Formats: sequence, structure tokens, C-alpha cells
Amino acid sequence: MRPVLVLTHVPYEGPGLIAPGLDAPVRVRTVVGTADPVLPALDEVSGVVVMGGPMDADDDRGHPGLAAERALLAAAVDADVPVLGVCLGAQLLGMALGAHLHRRHGTEIGFAPVDVVADDLVLGPLGSRPTVLHWHSDAIDLPPAATLLASTPTTPVQAFRAGSALGVQFHVEVEPSLLDLWLTTPTMTADLDDEELATIRSDGARHLPTLVPAAHKLVQGFAEQVRTRG
Repeated sequence: MRPVLVLTHVPYEGPGLIAPGLDAPVRVRTVVGTADPVLPALDEVSGVVVMGGPMDADDDRGHPGLAAERALLAAAVDADVPVLGVCLGAQLLGMALGAHLHRRHGTEIGFAPVDVVADDLVLGPLGSRPTVLHWHSDAIDLPPAATLLASTPTTPVQAFRAGSALGVQFHVEVEPSLLDLWLTTPTMTADLDDEELATIRSDGARHLPTLVPAAHKLVQGFAEQVRTRG
């Protein structure tokens, strides 16, 4: 079976529970700082997963590899390659498909519900109003011809489907050890006080036992698309 390409942007925002749930070989690459990165051809991979990161999705000057990621994502959707974009990955996917990025649109950090507004085979296991982990301030418009799947008042586009691609602004990859890592990573917590950190930690203990099994089912749905491609 061809591997799934996983693009990461910083060491502490890895694929989390996504990678082991794919039941496929995984190639993890970080190319964000390279102006002309060498990426595998799409006929060499069975799917593409793009993770989060602290940078803006349109900051090509500071992070020149982002342009190559967006080009790869656009080509993947054209070629009907399964794609899963998470947080920054969803923003890159949206931009690749023609949507506009809004910097500092509204900060959402912590566990809070999203309203699921349309059916999707992959997103569906999360339910109609799941409580998920948010950690972002930028937002993306709905790409042309995409279907809006989930929303919040602060961030109208929380999830969308565009052909073979699913973008989710929230973090489906998080399990307890990854959340612990984030809560002890200065880059992640620089704008949070001790009370906010304690709330996220206690909310994680309350919500992750429900969220993690649902996220595993979401990944299984994506993995089925990957297996179909082979």
C-alpha cells in the first residue's frame, strides 16, 4: 500500500491519534521552511494529512514552504486523493481551493462545542454538536463549491468538504498525552494565564474520554478512503 503523506509544521503539533488510526504506512515531512521542497508525487501516496502550526497560512515570506503545500493540496483535490487538513492544514486547504484567509478573525482556545450543519461520512461520528478542542485565531472562508459541515459563532467555517478533502479547524488529533505536551509548550501557552491553562486541563479530563473514541471513528472513515485508493 502506498504511504499517507503527513505534513507537519512544528515538532509539537504532530499527527497525534491520526497516524496510528490510518492502518497504512506514514511518511511525515516538514517542509514549511523550504522554498522549493521535494514532495512525493501524488501517484506515490494514498492520502495527504496536513497538521496545525502557529504560523499564518498565507505567510509565504516567513514560511516559504507553505506555497508548495497549497499547490500540493490543490492538485490532490483535482486528482481525487483523500485529504485531511487540521487547523492550519484546513486553512491551507481552503486557500488552495480559492478561499480567503482572515488573520486574527477571532480567538478560540479550549474545549467548546461546534454545530455540525451537514452530513459527512468522515466527520459524522463526532455527532451533531460535539465538544472539541479549539486553538486558533485565524479563520478561512468557505471555498467555492465546498460544503459547509460545521460552524461556531466566532468561526463560521469550522469544517468543510471539498470533493476528496475534509478540512477541520478544530483539533481531532488530540489525545491526553498530546494535550499535556501543548500545555507545557511555551509557544502554545504564551497568551494563556494559569487559570485558563487549568480550565483547559480539567476540560480535557472531562471531554477527551468522549471525544477521543469519536475521533478514532473519524480517522477510520478517512482511512477507509485511503484504503480505497490503495
